[in-house]
Amino acid sequence: APQFTGTDSNGVAHKLSDYAGKIVVLEWNNDQCHYVGKQYGTGNMQKLQADAIADGVVWLSVISSAPGTQGYVTGPEANAIVKERGAHPTAVLLDPAGKIGMAYGAKTTPHMYIIHSSQKLVYQGAIDDQPTSNWNSVQGAKNYVRQALAEMKAGKPISVPQTTPYGCSVKYGS
Repeated sequence: APQFTGTDSNGVAHKLSDYAGKIVVLEWNNDQCHYVGKQYGTGNMQKLQADAIADGVVWLSVISSAPGTQGYVTGPEANAIVKERGAHPTAVLLDPAGKIGMAYGAKTTPHMYIIHSSQKLVYQGAIDDQPTSNWNSVQGAKNYVRQALAEMKAGKPISVPQTTPYGCSVKYGS
């Protein structure tokens, strides 16, 4: 997985290498994206985060929106959004220059990545198999992230290591 250092919404630096030996989920986020809204509005993302963290996973939400673009937030604004949503990320990384996003090739919000404890990228793509912003599509969806984490926990290979992400485009600067 591409190594990075990012600063979170509280001003704390996080390096991917700090989490060697742990599974890490990267979730690209934009609070103004209706596809992200589907996941948080239904409580799906919060449940996935809580379950993953209970299993020892590090969950980093990444906001790569540039200043002046949809989804750009300051640290205090990001913290308020997390609180309002009842979200459970380990940290929210602010990436307004898009360095982390571009290193991973993040295209959409949400765009999901799972990094094995060995620091190898083992999943990238959509959160689920329902590329719509319709909230009703969450029920019965095949959640690729949940499936991959369960397979890893069981010591099995990830059956679907890559899917096509869907959602709003990441709002990188020019």
